[in-house]
Amino acid sequence: MSLQNNHIAKDLSLDVMFIDMNSFFATCEQQVNFYLRHRPVAVCVYPGQYGCVIAPSIEAKKKGIKLGMRLNEAMKICPELIPLETHPNRYREYHKQIMGVLKKYCNDVIPKSIDEAIINFKSYKLVHKDLIQVAKQIKEDIRNEVGDYMKCSIGIAPNSFLAKLASDIKKPDGLTIISPDNIDEVLKTLTLTDLPGIAKATAIRMKLAGIHTPLQLRHMSAEKVKTACNSIVGMYWHYRLNFSEVDFSTGDYKSMQAMRQIAASQRREVKMLDDLLVSLCTTLEKRMVKQAVYAKDILFTARYENGTYYKEHFNCEKNPVQDAMKMIQLIKNRMELFQKTNHCEPVINTEMNMMGVNVCNFIPSCALQYDIFENNVQQHHLRKTMYEIKKKFGNDSIIKAAELQEVEVMKDAIGFGSVKHLY
Repeated sequence: MSLQNNHIAKDLSLDVMFIDMNSFFATCEQQVNFYLRHRPVAVCVYPGQYGCVIAPSIEAKKKGIKLGMRLNEAMKICPELIPLETHPNRYREYHKQIMGVLKKYCNDVIPKSIDEAIINFKSYKLVHKDLIQVAKQIKEDIRNEVGDYMKCSIGIAPNSFLAKLASDIKKPDGLTIISPDNIDEVLKTLTLTDLPGIAKATAIRMKLAGIHTPLQLRHMSAEKVKTACNSIVGMYWHYRLNFSEVDFSTGDYKSMQAMRQIAASQRREVKMLDDLLVSLCTTLEKRMVKQAVYAKDILFTARYENGTYYKEHFNCEKNPVQDAMKMIQLIKNRMELFQKTNHCEPVINTEMNMMGVNVCNFIPSCALQYDIFENNVQQHHLRKTMYEIKKKFGNDSIIKAAELQEVEVMKDAIGFGSVKHLY
């Protein structure tokens, strides 16, 4: 998108709606189990005493339970807290049902995460003349068709950023509008870090340049904001607050990550950690096959009990990768080189408490230049066929020998981030 001469197209119509499901994972559990309703609930990947709270219920939030708290600390604050393990498939199914409700009103629905979506009504102005009434009907439909305990906050605004901001203002079960008539009054009540995407570091940079409030950010010139942030990103914040749309995207992946925190019970043996590496790389392989892309860059990260990190970046510009086994071999070769060079213990050891693999800088499969001395074409079609069989007959219908494991090392998990892999 060209951002020249401080001009960018903007439409001041209130035709973008942002839907944010309230305490989604916890509410899904309360929807299924009537006993959990109106009680403080904390969804955790691992419900041991050092497990991390990834989704406190509305009731738990009122007791002071926050996202990211260790369960033992949360229980001190709220002894009656009910910890629950995650049920990822349950949340995916509820997500799909909610998207089905939204698509009754508009085909242009963009899932932003497992619990958020944007509805772009710009082409539906003659169909839906009163979006406030539409928002109320969506709330009712979700309660009637998805679950009577499911609540959402909805924001309506001229662009997706302000609609998201509006949805954050009143929770749970809110409905807020940000328009040219009330935006300054809304911004007066907020701090810079209340704006979605502005973290403390960015806020400090802005304050050093004399931008102390969202209202100042809106009314300062785009060029001054760009200078203050030392980046064109500053201009984006200015344009967002002045009703321009800069956030709609094609939905393509820029990167993919598979990462797991490792409990003490999962790292008793190095083999379990080796199996986890296989599972992480296989997860990325599956996503890349589905998106029909190969990665030119790989990043492997490990963290240890003493707080130290191991990070290794691989550039595969000449031979982009999609195959999990090739990724694993690249990572292990580099580990062995690091170990020999530094005369240290193996990188994969029982002190490791986090492991992650990231792939990025993608090239479409159709644009890949295959090596004439390798059977890459056959391998590509074999991977594609394998995942088509898995999709049709189940994940366990066909597996690679490397995936055979005595115990489950990578529990199914789900994050609040991108859900493009579901579509």
